This record gives sequence, structure tokens and C-alpha cells, in this order.
Amino acid sequence: MNADTTSTSDAKSSPTQTVLVAVQTPVHSGMAQLLSYAHPVALAPGTLVRVPLGAREVLGVVWDGELPPQQGGDGLRPVAGVLDGLAPLDARWRRLVAFAAHYYQRSLGELALSALPPQLRELSAEQLARRLRRPPPNAAAVADAATAAATITLSAEQAGATEAIASQPGPFLLFGSTGSGKTEVYLHSVARALADDPRAQVLVMVPEINLTPQLQQRFAERFAPLYGPQAIVSLHSGMTNPQRLASWLAAHSGQARIVLGTRMAVFASLPGLALIVVDEEHDASYKQQEGARYSARDLALWRGKNAGAKVILGSATPSLESWHASDPAVGRYQRLEMPSRIGAGELPRLRLVDMGQQPRGAVFSPPLLGAITARVEQGEQCLVLLNRRGFAPVLHCGACGWKSDCPHCSAHQVFHKVDRTLRCHHCGSTQRVPRACPACGNPDIAPVGRGTEQLEEQLAHLLRNVITPERRAARVARIDADTTKTKGALQEQLAQVHAGEVDVLVGTQMVAKGHDFRRITLVAAVQPDGALFSSDFRAPERLLALLMQAGGRAGRDARYVAAQQTRPELWVQTWHPDHPLFAALRRHDWPQFAAQQLAERRQAGMPPFAYQALVRADARTQEAAQGFLQAAGDAARGAQLPGVDQVFLYPPIPLAVQRVANVERAQMLIESASRTALQRFLAAWQPLLHAERRQHKGLVRWLVDVDPQGI
Repeated sequence: MNADTTSTSDAKSSPTQTVLVAVQTPVHSGMAQLLSYAHPVALAPGTLVRVPLGAREVLGVVWDGELPPQQGGDGLRPVAGVLDGLAPLDARWRRLVAFAAHYYQRSLGELALSALPPQLRELSAEQLARRLRRPPPNAAAVADAATAAATITLSAEQAGATEAIASQPGPFLLFGSTGSGKTEVYLHSVARALADDPRAQVLVMVPEINLTPQLQQRFAERFAPLYGPQAIVSLHSGMTNPQRLASWLAAHSGQARIVLGTRMAVFASLPGLALIVVDEEHDASYKQQEGARYSARDLALWRGKNAGAKVILGSATPSLESWHASDPAVGRYQRLEMPSRIGAGELPRLRLVDMGQQPRGAVFSPPLLGAITARVEQGEQCLVLLNRRGFAPVLHCGACGWKSDCPHCSAHQVFHKVDRTLRCHHCGSTQRVPRACPACGNPDIAPVGRGTEQLEEQLAHLLRNVITPERRAARVARIDADTTKTKGALQEQLAQVHAGEVDVLVGTQMVAKGHDFRRITLVAAVQPDGALFSSDFRAPERLLALLMQAGGRAGRDARYVAAQQTRPELWVQTWHPDHPLFAALRRHDWPQFAAQQLAERRQAGMPPFAYQALVRADARTQEAAQGFLQAAGDAARGAQLPGVDQVFLYPPIPLAVQRVANVERAQMLIESASRTALQRFLAAWQPLLHAERRQHKGLVRWLVDVDPQGI
């Protein structure tokens, strides 16, 4: 498709070379994948350019491809400018973007441009030139005073895993229990990759931003003395735009040897890529949930194969897809096992509390409260896990039944006591807590359910008379998305925990994985039962992973545990102590649990033995959303699209939270036993979806989610 044409007088003097450019156009816009522009000379694929698009001037990437029949540049708008001084994005990066766009059913330009730092899209060629003259970023300044780390003696399991990674092609699934030293294996593998090739680069990914500071510190301590602090940079959405641009330029130029980042870092330009590490590979956060819904873990595997780089997936609770792929009978990944904790430390013992036998309404059962008290009095730390922030999920009027529903969503507004507000965690709307019931005037409206705020308040009250060995009162702190909004807040709070200034830490899943708390010896999950009977077939897998990961925070320092003459424990308060999931948790037996779950999924024809996609429609009414999906499905069947005989289209249904920000949401599940057939069908379906979009005026947008993580 051609870009907007110039006037006749401009066309007479227009350049003669035609270039194809990828610009940021969403897939549902119906625009072509590549637009044609004119330039005096041919431009190398991967060159960054500024081009006119309508009335705007936007950033684009010159792409390789077959030129349209019209040649010579006549009638085409010219390229506005070339970002000189910046090497073209290489062919391996372009192949990654092209694959991701094809597989996840997005436009090529949308993925290519969203993978670039936002500030790069705003800079002129002159501004970029000034940026390139600046010294490399000092993102790893934490290591300025560091000296080269002493040689670390690996355990036998660590040494075996490290040697296998060095000598075998992979990809590898590093299955190591919590505290088994997986990070040290990463560090040794990175060291070897960098030493083998002076141009080699390494990408290390973590699922959440809050895990990057401690990881960056460890990498800086190890590698900054060898390669300089500028050789280690981070890439994640929590950085400012100038920071992201500086890190991206350092990686693109090869100055950065190690890039640490979240899922967005999988698209970083790394011309010397030799190794990719995906830590906590099971985490659902690796799946993007807005815009192009890609899986960074899966793209890391594809990128490693395409670039000839080794890939390490690490987890104590691998995803069932990765576990199945590492089965020797399947053989797609090589499984490396490290079942032992460093220093002969033991995994926490499970203590199940049957809440049916406890006092009515108790948040903390007497046995759990006694165990927490004893630990604090001995100077040890405890972690209390509840994966729900706020004080209570809803306010309720007992007189008329009113609930604090969000006016814009089919969800409740959550009560936050700390600032006396009701907040919707879906659309973000906020209002003050009413003094009385808005429906009937009853002043006795009460919170129903519990959140981390309430747990923090109740624990502080229950432990108010508990004295630590330092002869001070016990201190309770909370870490969740509400307490870590300000810049540097998370690092400050984690530092307090590590320094022993917190005795009991209350938190959500953001503190349940990846963190190396040395003095925590007891972890308690107070309300995990909700996931036991979820409609999501992945819920048991995720719950067991969360509990095992959280339990892994206890007893990580074997010498400290031995000195305290104690034993790490994981307490779980449940109304269903006989549930088979807790039997697997008691044995710390992920392999047996995975085998049982995979057998059930094979029988039911669910991933990884089948392949799925969701088509989601957002509209002003639920009828319009479902009507669009039903019409699109009927059109696909009527047109006998390629692969339609190998896919099954389920009827459209509302989402669990069907209205968000006054937009109704519906979805249709498409399933197939063949990944190829599903991809062929989805690609052929795109024109029909565009056509149906034009027929449904109430439709706001639609999207395709390939390999969805939540249904």
C-alpha cells in the first residue's frame, strides 16, 4: 500500500528510489503491513527513518520485502529524514519481529515500533546525534566500589548444570528447588559466554520489575570490575524514557555486554547475542496482556534458535508446557535438575491448619499466631502472604444489601483504609468512603473480606506486646503495589527487611518469588483456597507454584537456620486440608504433581496437547460484542477458511469481568490439536474480521490473543 501521495508539482521532482517502511499501525486498522516511500538513494533494511503519515511525521524502520508493482518513486511521499549515526537493526532482529507479528496476529510495524524506546520515536536526527556523543550510561554504578568477586565454589549439582550448559546446545530447563543456587549457575554461564567472545552479549530476563534491583546488584558485583559499570544495563517499563533510550543505545551499539530486563527486553537490539536467561520462566507476567499479546518466554526460545544463542529457562516450579517439552520422550528441551539447597539447607516443613476447627471469624488461627510469636521472640523473621491488596475487597450494607460496586465496571471498588478511599483495580476510578450507605442511609456499612492492609493492621495489634531479643516491640511492614508506588520505595522497604528492621512482612505475590531473604524462617499463606476451585484450568498449577515459591523464602540461609536451632516452616490456613494439591506441597513434589496435571490435560485435550487462541471484542453493549464474534465465526465457517475443519470455535461468552471503564467485553475461544492449522486459520480469518468490523458500528475494538494465559 502506498503512503499518501504528494502534489503533482512535488511528484515531478520526487526521488526515484522506493523504500518499504514499517510504521506503527495497529492490526485492526486495516492498513498494510509496509508502506512505500521515496528516497534519493536505496536505504539498508533496518535503517531508522522519519516519514510522513497523514498529517504527522512518525518513526519507521526500513524493511526488506517485495516492492509493489509501481516502481521509481513517482507519486510517493519522500522520506523526511534518516537517523544517521545509528547502525541498522540487523536481520536477526527483523526476523524476530516478523515472526512475532505473524504468530501473534499483529501488524509488523506495530511490533517493530513498540519494541523501540519511546524517546527514540520523538528525537530528530540532530537530537539523536547529540545523544550518541554522550558517554555510555552508568546504570550499574552500584558496583563502583566493588572488587572482583572471589572465586565461588560450586556445589556438585551447580557444577554439573554449568558444564552441561557449556557443552550442550540446549535449550535448557534448569529445574532447581528454591535456594538451590540457580542464580550462581546463571552467573557462571554468563561469565563463560562473555569470556569466549569479546563481542558477546547476554540477555537476562525476570518476570517483574521489582526483581531487577537485587539481580543487577549481583551481576554488577561480579562483572563490573571486569567489564566496567557501563557494561550492565537494565530495560523495563519502570525506567524513565531517557534511561530506556540510553540502555537501548548501549545494547544496540554493543557497549552493554549484559542486559537485565522484564518481558519487553526480549525485543532489545543485541547484535552480539550469545546467551538468554529466563528466570522464573513459569511466571504468567512474561505474557503481555495489552496490545500485542506475546509471550516473552516463548519468543526468547525462538530468538535463541534464530540467533544461535543458548537459552536457559530456570524455575523451581516450571510451567507445565516447559516441563512437558523437557520430558526425555519429547526432547525439545534438556532438563537439568538441582534438587538440593545450598549448604545442605532443608526445604520448609508444611503445617496445614484446618480453618473448620478454628474459632469462628479468626483471621490468624491460634496455632499460626503462636508460631509467629515464637519466631519473632527468637529474632527471626516471618512472611505472611495474601494475594489481595487493599483493606477489604468490598464494603457492604447489612440493612439493604448495597455493595461498593464500581460505577464503570462489573466489579467492586476495593476499600483502602489507609486513605479512606474506594478504588477500582480495573479502571482506576476512586472515590471517598461514604459516611453512610448511599442507598438507605444506614451508617453501619462494613468491610467484607480481607486484604493486605487489614492483615498488617491486625498483626500489628496481635503482636503489640511481643518483644524481640533486641528488647524492642515487634515491627510489622507491608509490601504490595500500594506501598511501592513512589520511586525507590520498594528498594527502601526491601533494604529494611534485609537489615532486620522488620519482623513480620505482609505482602502479595510480588514478595513471594525471587527474593533472597536470609532471616525469614516462617512463611504463612492465610487465604489460598480461592484458586482451588477456579474455572481456569491453570489455577492449580499457579497456586502450587505460588505456595512453593513463597515457602522457598523460608530457611534460605542454612547457617543462620542452624545457628538458630530452628526449622523453616510453611503454614497454610485452608478449609480444604485434604485437597490433593496440599499433598504435593507437603512432599515438595513438583514432578509428580506435573505428571498428574499433564495426564488430566492430555485426557481433556488442553495445552500443551492442544493449541488455543482467543478473539476478544470490546463494544458499547454486550450484545454488540457477542454479535460481532458470532458473525465473525459464522463467516469463517461459511467461507471454508484454510484449517477451519481442524479448529473448533466455541460460542462467544462475556469475560469474567465483562464491563471495564463502561466498555462491554466478550470473547470466543478457538482450539485446535494442530498449531499449524490454528495459525493458518487465524491468518486467513484476518480479512473477514476486518470486514465484520465495518458492519458492527457499536464495536470499539477487537484483538486476537494466541496462546492465552487466562480464559
